[in-house]
Amino acid sequence: MSSDLQLPDHGPGSAAGWGRRFLALLLDWLAGNLVAFIVTGGDSGIWDAQSDVFWLPLICWYVLVVASTTLAGGSLGQLMLGLRVAHLGGRRLGPVIAAVRTLMIALIIPPLVFTSEGRGLHDLASNTVVVNAR
Repeated sequence: MSSDLQLPDHGPGSAAGWGRRFLALLLDWLAGNLVAFIVTGGDSGIWDAQSDVFWLPLICWYVLVVASTTLAGGSLGQLMLGLRVAHLGGRRLGPVIAAVRTLMIALIIPPLVFTSEGRGLHDLASNTVVVNAR
């Protein structure tokens, strides 16, 4: 899977599988919804398309993922599951790269179009790969 990327086949630094990546995304989405629910004081309107706060869970998810990816090298869900986002140039992900990468994930299509190495368009655009941290 990761031969072209010069990553280990197994263990730390190897490309992460789709199952844990998807579960991490679900955990991140739950965290974004929880923060939105708290911010609105428990307003269930965040799940009503006619509500003024309908977009708040997505905004909270976006801010949480960008912040944690910039500061800790992965989203909260990724970190909980032992994953991280690695820049193929070896440098730390800055806020601009994290913001663009996360915006592309929010568009849904980029993660669904991926290479044989398992890198979606969001990873290709940001020169990143999600790897196993442990």
